[in-house]
Amino acid sequence: FVKGANASILPDSFGKFEGQLSSLSALQVRGGEMDWKADILNSEEEESTGAPPLEFAHGTTTLSFIYDGGILAAVDSRASIGNFVGSKTTQKVLPINNHMLGTMAGGAADCSIWIRKLQAESRHCELAEGRPITVARVSRLLADYLYANRNSDLSVGTMIMGYDEQGPSIYYVDNKGTRIGGDLFSVGSGSTFALGVLDTERRRNMKEDEAINLGIKAIRHATFRDAFSGGYIAVYVITKE
Repeated sequence: FVKGANASILPDSFGKFEGQLSSLSALQVRGGEMDWKADILNSEEEESTGAPPLEFAHGTTTLSFIYDGGILAAVDSRASIGNFVGSKTTQKVLPINNHMLGTMAGGAADCSIWIRKLQAESRHCELAEGRPITVARVSRLLADYLYANRNSDLSVGTMIMGYDEQGPSIYYVDNKGTRIGGDLFSVGSGSTFALGVLDTERRRNMKEDEAINLGIKAIRHATFRDAFSGGYIAVYVITKE
């Protein structure tokens, strides 16, 4: 998903300002003329006249659950910018190493940059310690990174899943540093619709083909009810091998 951001614009050097400038607002155009506005330091009573921030609605449907044979992850592929469909073929599952995956929900740039950071940390651990990094450690690293940047207006809702010496595991991590482990998660604007299907039909002793069909059904059902989910359905299966 594409996250909107406001660009900072410097004022005209010939503009006349009194006092110290605390921050600069966005350029405003009125009747064909450009007016620069500035907030004055310690002027708490003055209302901001800058343009409102861009707040794009994010939407997706991602899910994962553990079954007897491994872990299944299923995602849609639509990237939206508000009501505009930005892409129909977005890759929302990124590999961390050969036994671990991460899903993306929220801002595409916010999610992908942190998963790439985890890829580097995973490789460093393998080289430095001579053994694969665990899923719990990767999810803890991500939670720590995001908690340290919790006031940076990030938009991240990811599931870290994989196999290690402890067996299969899934962790949900968000942009506030929340970290939750479990057997079943669904993240995104269509997650409530997907969870309705999963809670009804999911069993721990499912076979692989049954798990795949259930994942597809849950994402498909969510795309019918959630306008921000759609495109093709990608399914990933992680096994012990």
